[in-house]
Amino acid sequence: MFAARRRPKMSAKHHTGPILKSAAEIEAMAAAGAALAECLDLVCAAATVGATLLELDGIAEAAIRERRAIPAFLGYPGGPGAPDFPGSICSSLNDVVVHGIPSPVRLEDGDLLAIDCGLILDGWVADSARTVAIGSITAEAAELKSVTETALQRGIAAAQAGNTVGDIGAAVQAEVEAAGFQVVRSLVGHGVGRSMHEEPQVPNYGTRGQGPRLEPGIVIAIEPMVNIGTPDVTLDDDRWTVRTADGSLSAHSEHTIAITADGPRILTTR
Repeated sequence: MFAARRRPKMSAKHHTGPILKSAAEIEAMAAAGAALAECLDLVCAAATVGATLLELDGIAEAAIRERRAIPAFLGYPGGPGAPDFPGSICSSLNDVVVHGIPSPVRLEDGDLLAIDCGLILDGWVADSARTVAIGSITAEAAELKSVTETALQRGIAAAQAGNTVGDIGAAVQAEVEAAGFQVVRSLVGHGVGRSMHEEPQVPNYGTRGQGPRLEPGIVIAIEPMVNIGTPDVTLDDDRWTVRTADGSLSAHSEHTIAITADGPRILTTR
């Protein structure tokens, strides 16, 4: 969520470098991630023709609170000139890349909707996103959705102890560009923990072997944001909604991942 701006960095106050988590802390984050996966299952199931984005937001908030968690996005501080975020989900429709504000807009057949959600359980943040097909979507939209999901899996596979952040970005970029699509470069993934945004930043492009070294205890959100057309984006007057600059479709897929000695562990799954 709130994919970090490439510059400046968004990191935990008074800390430089990744904040390593213990095995017990990773288990606590996995509990938060499992709760979030349950909430996203409910929201995605309700994302059908005729549903409104506000209705989906209400489902998300209720599901989060039923699990004795706190919506991580609701009231999240905005950047300069932006209000606090008003929803429990980011509902990014069609040409909206990320940070779409829930509204009374009704979903229509053929829409592509990215649902990004986060919660805080026992002080730990979980962050995940899925792109949902509404009714019957075009073949190109279906390919975009599939490629974005596969790119996420490629990035996760590269998140091995001893590898670098650049290995993750290179894996995502290669999958996306091989399909003829583009990764957004001005927004990136990020470390996750007690705070929504920690070090390191995790771009969806890069060079293998470059960037911060991955080590056990690092927890990151890997989140490919993929456009059919230009990788360039614009910001709406609400100071939150990020759109493709050319009006083309975009998709978003995200998991929170722990780096372990035994390989990457997806925390935002049931």
